[in-house]
Amino acid sequence: MQNGNDVPGSDVVISEVQGGVLPEADLDALAETLMQSVALGASIGFILPFGFVQAQAFWQKLLPAFERGEKRLLVAREAGKIIGTVQLVVGQPGNGIHRGDVVKLMVHPEGRRKGVAKKLMDAVEALARQEGKTLLVLDTVTGSPAQTLYENQGFTLSGVIPQYAMSTGGVLESTSVMFKVLK
Repeated sequence: MQNGNDVPGSDVVISEVQGGVLPEADLDALAETLMQSVALGASIGFILPFGFVQAQAFWQKLLPAFERGEKRLLVAREAGKIIGTVQLVVGQPGNGIHRGDVVKLMVHPEGRRKGVAKKLMDAVEALARQEGKTLLVLDTVTGSPAQTLYENQGFTLSGVIPQYAMSTGGVLESTSVMFKVLK
């Protein structure tokens, strides 16, 4: 799956990591992207202090799920280097096989303001459709730029859960639960 080349003048390419196999340079780039995202306050499950070794361990732990196909990993590359990523959880219980969870959208600071997040979201939606999913769900910090991105991508706010998650700085924040019905 590649779709970065369909945008005139774009040098960002979106592709899926196949079989959970990542070269060390890609694992390092993913760890760096995660570490930088957390340092800039991204609410993706981690609190400060958070370093490179912890970020590497996070990705290493996920590799078996990617290999088994329970989760699918999309990456955005610029000049061959990973600058963004998103995951689609496709392994669902029997009553949720129609649903995909969008998780861990992040863009390295060097890749921001280039439309990378939008391209990743377009690609994850296309992958979900390819997998036969008819519903996408996600959550994000209420009122965040990410929530605006998701709204612009056609996601609908289902509800807000107060004090759902701790920010990277240790403050409890509300989370917006969102969905998109794929037609």
